[in-house]
Amino acid sequence: MFFFLLNLALSDLGSICTTVPKAMHNSLWDTSTISCTGCAAQLFFFLFFMSAEYSLLTIMCYDRYVSICKPLHYGTLLGSRACAHMAAAAWASAFLNALLHTANTFSLPLCHGNALGQFFCEIPQILKLSCSKSYLRERGLIAVSAFLVFGCFVFLVFSYVQIFRAVLRIPSEQGRHKAFSTCLPHLAVLSLFLSTIMFAHLKPPSMSSPSLDLTLSVLYSVVPPTPKGLRKRLSVPLSY
Repeated sequence: MFFFLLNLALSDLGSICTTVPKAMHNSLWDTSTISCTGCAAQLFFFLFFMSAEYSLLTIMCYDRYVSICKPLHYGTLLGSRACAHMAAAAWASAFLNALLHTANTFSLPLCHGNALGQFFCEIPQILKLSCSKSYLRERGLIAVSAFLVFGCFVFLVFSYVQIFRAVLRIPSEQGRHKAFSTCLPHLAVLSLFLSTIMFAHLKPPSMSSPSLDLTLSVLYSVVPPTPKGLRKRLSVPLSY
């Protein structure tokens, strides 16, 4: 768990450093500009760290599932080599996802101006500036990514159903409390992360407004990486 927390902390730090410093600079210097290269770099690193965050949260859910539902097999299923392989897969898949989306997005011709309705560069706002049918290619990539995200979501739901069923069978109240204390902070951060990002990108156009889009983007890009108190609770050892 501490190994995965270290990786999660790195993804949190990276995602915060990608968007917040530039937003603070623009606010302090009363400007709202960013170079095309800077925008591409910001989009790449934002997608990279956010994708890694989601993958790591999914892996940590599997860690909780094994530790609670299959404690006798924990050392076999989640040895040091298995943990290293899963973390490497999370970072590698995040890099590939960010590279594909960034390269495809910035290959589109932009002919509806150059003003983004957001405090950082993100794909939906950039696609609004494109007048080429080539944007359908990027939407196809987004659909593939959404399918993979949905697959992880199904796994998360299934895992937590099994976890809660196992916890409720624990005869000791203290044991149930310790088990819940390791799962609920992770579930709270994951729920905030998923609910805000899904609502931000799946809401109907009639509900879209600059203030709502800005609020939602802050909720999924800035808020989830910051509650370190919750993340620290994830490291509580599990014992019955």
